[in-house]
Amino acid sequence: MTASPERVPCTVVTGFLGAGKTTLLRHVIENAAGKRLAIIVNEFGDVGIDGDILKGCGVDACPEENIVELANGCICCTVADDFVPALDQILSRVPRVDHILIETSGLALPKPLVQAFQWPSVKSRVTVDGVIAVVDGPALAEGRVSSDMDALQAQRAADDSLDHDDPVEEVFEDQVACADLIILSKSDLMDAAGHERAYAIVSEHLSRAVKIVPTSQGKIDPSVLLGLGLAVEDDIENRKTHHDDELDHEHDDFDSFVIELPSIAAPADLARKVSEAAEAENVLRVKGFVDVAGKPMRLLVQAVGPRVNHHFDRAWEPGEDRRSRLVVIGLKGLNRPAIERILAS
Repeated sequence: MTASPERVPCTVVTGFLGAGKTTLLRHVIENAAGKRLAIIVNEFGDVGIDGDILKGCGVDACPEENIVELANGCICCTVADDFVPALDQILSRVPRVDHILIETSGLALPKPLVQAFQWPSVKSRVTVDGVIAVVDGPALAEGRVSSDMDALQAQRAADDSLDHDDPVEEVFEDQVACADLIILSKSDLMDAAGHERAYAIVSEHLSRAVKIVPTSQGKIDPSVLLGLGLAVEDDIENRKTHHDDELDHEHDDFDSFVIELPSIAAPADLARKVSEAAEAENVLRVKGFVDVAGKPMRLLVQAVGPRVNHHFDRAWEPGEDRRSRLVVIGLKGLNRPAIERILAS
């Protein structure tokens, strides 16, 4: 069944922490070729970093008011309370949007979200054009679904009552199981053998024919992602996941908090400290904006495990509060004081 032309198509972009979802969406926004876009961003943490990254694009096809952030928890757990009102807000926009992109949090399961598109109040107005899973190529090449699995392995080894599959791996498998297209990110950081290993790991979790597309820096022709016309909500029950028999799921395996920093002098020094904190305290993800003394530009910092990227993304606005804030995400039991000490050293 193809999507009805009267309904607005929605693309669900899912993927684990730091896989590259926001980078991919930013590229899509900047190359929309006149298509009017709206984005729903589901944050994990207290600060809308991903939303701010996307709002910084400054593209007429996706104005700032068309980017809606949901920060009250995982979107697949709060569909009725958060997602439907956000959809109402976007669909009221004039001119009418051509396509809606939904960036789920790294821990979200896509199936409950897609099932919400079967609700009569939703199904009459929108349809799921496709589900895109972004996977971390270099991590997979090393046999992991995220950049830092050491803490998970230690937890599993210490507790023989745990199931064979830990929660993070199950989330990854459920995201891949629901996908219509797999984006293998950071392909420029892998050699040929690494590509083969990453492809093999993803392929073994696919129960049907799904294309795996390598990307670098999130660069991909938007026409590859948009306009699939699959009406996924009509097929979602056929996509089997670990959580099919559960009414609800929790994300108690993770902690997140915000650290505020003073202005810094040298971005490279901060990057070194972030990497050191990730190595020492099993941090999965760090992301945020930082004020660099004497610089008119805002520094965007993103880390996946000990791998840290940073660049100036835009100028601070006149009167804007130049606060430095980093969201830190990791496994339950993160040692916040130790992380703060490293970053402040």
